[in-house]
Amino acid sequence: MDDFTPEEIEAARVLFQRQATFVMGAAKIEQLPDPDLPEIAFAGRSNVGKSSLINGLVGMNKLARASNEPGRTREVNFFDLDGRMRLVDLPGYGWAKASKATVKKFQDLGRDYLRGRVTLKRVYLLIDARHGLKAVDAEALDALDLAAVSYQIVLTKADKIKPHEALKTAEATLKAISKRPAAYPAVAVTSAEKGTGLPELRAEIMRTCGVTL
Repeated sequence: MDDFTPEEIEAARVLFQRQATFVMGAAKIEQLPDPDLPEIAFAGRSNVGKSSLINGLVGMNKLARASNEPGRTREVNFFDLDGRMRLVDLPGYGWAKASKATVKKFQDLGRDYLRGRVTLKRVYLLIDARHGLKAVDAEALDALDLAAVSYQIVLTKADKIKPHEALKTAEATLKAISKRPAAYPAVAVTSAEKGTGLPELRAEIMRTCGVTL
């Protein structure tokens, strides 16, 4: 993760404390809101903790809804942050219960969004810190590289393992993506439950979107 000044950390804290609201869920590419604000998107396997991370960033418990059934996020969900930027929750991948046709439909929706969204500044690809990159993640990495969208790996649930184990996973992950053309050369280590890494991630998002207070 890049170094941030105390002023950047504080400005990001203030921004993410402001009102965050659910805008809409789009099931078709035609339903997307107008591309009039900078956007950052969150992607990852089902149950990797996307909803928890989004809620942790904005300090709300129920902005993004987690589901007990993997793969329930089958729309592109948009959240507005203070009218300054949008946080976008992409459909999860890697679920086993959905039919192949259903899986393809929502994966295609995610890909269409990635390819055609001019206001998309970066995708944060969430990976469980306990497991690191898995074979199922390779397709997502390939899709992001193909779309030529800047993306960064965010390790989640780091509180579930020891700090040195999380660091080891981060180093291995960084090495694994080093040759990928669209990968941002840094890995964030976070815990939504403990708040670890969230101040820096907020600052990174704010800087990436070019938002100022």
